[in-house]
Amino acid sequence: QVQLVESGGGLVQVGGSLRLSCAASGRTFISHAMGWFRQAPGKEREFVAAISWSGISTYYADSVKGRFTISRDNAKNTVYLQMNSLKPEDTAVYYCAADSQVAAVVAGEESVNWGQGTQVTVSS
Repeated sequence: QVQLVESGGGLVQVGGSLRLSCAASGRTFISHAMGWFRQAPGKEREFVAAISWSGISTYYADSVKGRFTISRDNAKNTVYLQMNSLKPEDTAVYYCAADSQVAAVVAGEESVNWGQGTQVTVSS
């Protein structure tokens, strides 16, 4: 089990930027793929981005490509989501996810480890 704690959410204007962080506990972090999902009110949770344990491979939803960047610092047991050019439709609760298999993270399987979420609100 990996415990995940997200931070960095908040209120930002359209076109602004935010960086989310997800701190993980446990020595197995380095062997876990990590990812970000989001859920807007009244909508299903959707995939945003994922990164392999090594950081070499990254994956993005089409809606965020070119605007969001996922990265990780294994020395700090932390994964980041840099969000630029934010739009009102990016407003959601953002969740961190972890699993030993990147495919499971990308698919958002319920068996992965989930954080509690952090709210991101983009105002127009």
